[in-house]
Amino acid sequence: MLRRLALLAGLTLSLSLPHLAHAQAPVDADVLLVGGTILDGSGGPGTAGGVAIRGDRIVAVGTFQPGKIGRTIDCRGLVVAPGFIDLHNHSDQPILGEKTRVAVNYLSQGCTTMVTGNCGSGHVKVGEFYAKLEKNGTGTNIVHLLPQGSIRNAVLGEVNRAPSDEELDKMRKLVDDGMKEGAWGITSGLIYVPSAYANVDELSELAKVVAGHGGIYASHIRNESEGLLDAIEEALEIGRRSGTSVHISHFKASGPTNWGAVRAAAHRIEQARRQGQTVTADQYPYIASSTSLAATVLSSGDREGGNEGLLKRLNDPEQAEKLRAQIARSLARKGKLQIAAYKPKPAWVGKVLTDIAETEQKEPADIAVEILQNGGAAIVNFGMSEEDVRFVMTLPWVATASDGRAFLPNADRPHPRSYGTFPRKIGLYAIQEKVVSPAHAIRSSSGLPAEI
Repeated sequence: MLRRLALLAGLTLSLSLPHLAHAQAPVDADVLLVGGTILDGSGGPGTAGGVAIRGDRIVAVGTFQPGKIGRTIDCRGLVVAPGFIDLHNHSDQPILGEKTRVAVNYLSQGCTTMVTGNCGSGHVKVGEFYAKLEKNGTGTNIVHLLPQGSIRNAVLGEVNRAPSDEELDKMRKLVDDGMKEGAWGITSGLIYVPSAYANVDELSELAKVVAGHGGIYASHIRNESEGLLDAIEEALEIGRRSGTSVHISHFKASGPTNWGAVRAAAHRIEQARRQGQTVTADQYPYIASSTSLAATVLSSGDREGGNEGLLKRLNDPEQAEKLRAQIARSLARKGKLQIAAYKPKPAWVGKVLTDIAETEQKEPADIAVEILQNGGAAIVNFGMSEEDVRFVMTLPWVATASDGRAFLPNADRPHPRSYGTFPRKIGLYAIQEKVVSPAHAIRSSSGLPAEI
């Protein structure tokens, strides 16, 4: 199975798949794939046939007469599929880096297009970003979404207040410019500062500009735990007011007390879809999420002003005690927290917060405060249920997306989603566990994200 998946990843292509089966004239090709099972991303059953590639285009799929062929690849026993599209990626900076712009950890998964600007964070000046990509080259295609949080930060900074009319106009202008320069929509990250400080009115106004260009609104919603249903409703409301399609990023229910709520959330989304709204979602096939420790254990209000504002509060004895109590309560509600990256103490990387506390003979909240005082850490939070993950992947409107980024191996212990999202969905859940069919899994990785 592993060999099969590895070869599948190596053979996927980020090219359109025209239905040119039974072509009459001989087909000339630089590369001819023969003998494989073709799953074209539509969700339909696999078919036997060939794929002919000339230059950077697929010129024939199915049964056709080969003409002059440069190279033939024997695909017997393998699946041939379109290149996978990662709808939710955070390679905004790595894709510009000399060593990470090739995005080998995504190409090796069969992923040939990545969508950046997610969770409200990323490049605001789209034209400049695309120019850098064009100049330096990238391993994958890049689709960029405008980051609402970064746009807000550029106009207001990291403050928790409503924008003035003039400030809102400036944000509208940045959105309009970005869409004209080639952005495909806008994203929000409503647990992150300063994206979290925008209300429905503000978000809807920016989304209206996006709607005028035919773009989408994608959101890391405001709450993925006890407030999941309200957060879904907020996203739907923004779509109704603005006229944009709505996309829910990394759809899940976090925290043991909230397991199962994702079914009610899915029911609400399907109700909106029946009423005519275009609503979709994505997921990564793991029971653990990953973000910063601060975003995991503190409210957006406590993070006003970014790291500098948080440090001032932690250095004030009275405020620090209140924050410590809140952190302790938050840790009690979360699943297992594992340190993914923390430069001040590399020995803690890969270890669970409670285990670190036991070794250090301290309370977990005290370890968390220490980490926050030293600049914070990336964590992996084991907060989801396997049953929920399996249910979500069966939904026909849920795509596969990693929520990861281009990495090179180093001392950090990042979430494995950056390396294994697409093979895990296909290999473990489709081929091995049969939770979904291979055709369904490949559609969720190619045809569906293309439609979205």
